[in-house]
Amino acid sequence: MDKFDEKILQVLKDDSRFTSAQIAQIVRLDEKEVKSRIKAMEGSGVIAKYTVLCNPDKLDEDVVTALIEVKVTPQMSSGFDAIAKTIYQFEEVKDVYLMSGAYDLCITVEGKNLREVSRFVSEKLSTMRDIVSTATHFILKKYKTEGVLLDDVDGDEKRQVIL
Repeated sequence: MDKFDEKILQVLKDDSRFTSAQIAQIVRLDEKEVKSRIKAMEGSGVIAKYTVLCNPDKLDEDVVTALIEVKVTPQMSSGFDAIAKTIYQFEEVKDVYLMSGAYDLCITVEGKNLREVSRFVSEKLSTMRDIVSTATHFILKKYKTEGVLLDDVDGDEKRQVIL
């Protein structure tokens, strides 16, 4: 990756709705070159996915999100990787991170209600052989996600800060 790829990525991270023509103007490259670079980054896995960030308070659906800290017994040959792989295959699991500190893994789980998330923790997660303990934290309100303000705390207009 060179400085042009980095600039293209930054533009897409800020707003993936930009067209290749718009990106070409911003980074001062030919549109064909921008398309080629984006395709190469998609092919190599640098760009893993394009997505939409929704404000959950504006949607007419109930979703409960929990952050779950997990302490595990690492396996001899694979350390934390095998247990992380087992965990991330559950449909409810949205994110899995290896962490420093008191717990080894942090996972994000979504469910329709508290009962569904609690059931996942009690019936699927904590029953796994290498799980030593868990600590579940339910997200009550999201103020900022992915650099975007979701809640107008100060009365200011919501906007994304682009660096």
